Amino acid sequence: MEARAILRNVPTSPRKMRLVADMIRGQKVSKALALLKFQPRASSPILHKVLLSAVANWQQLNEDAKLEDADLYVKTVFIDGGRMLKRLRPAPQGRAHRIRKRSNHITLVVDDKAEVAASVENKVITES
Repeated sequence: MEARAILRNVPTSPRKMRLVADMIRGQKVSKALALLKFQPRASSPILHKVLLSAVANWQQLNEDAKLEDADLYVKTVFIDGGRMLKRLRPAPQGRAHRIRKRSNHITLVVDDKAEVAASVENKVITES
C-alpha cells in the first residue's frame, strides 16, 4: 500500500528542487535517504524530511507490517510550482525591474515493491 507526503509553499525555486528530486525517483528509501543526507544542495534537507514523513505515513497505514521487512522505494516524486511573490528592484533612470520569488509544492509517494510485484502477478494470472 502506498503512502504519500505533501509539503506546500517551500520557498525554493521548483527548478532547483527538481534537480534533487530527480536523483531519488525510483530509488530504495534507504538509498534515497543516504543520497539526500550527503547532498550539498540547500533543497536536500527539505526533501529528506518529506521522505521521512512519507515513510511515517506508510507505517501508520501498515501497522501490522515491519519497516525493516518492507522493501520501500520512492514510487513518485514531483515538484509543482507554488505561488510567486512579486517584488520590485530599483533600476536605472527611475525604472523598476520585477523580481519573482518562486516557491514550490512537493508530493512524494512511497510504496512496497513486494506488493507491487504481487499485484502484477495477479493481473497476469487474471488476464490469461
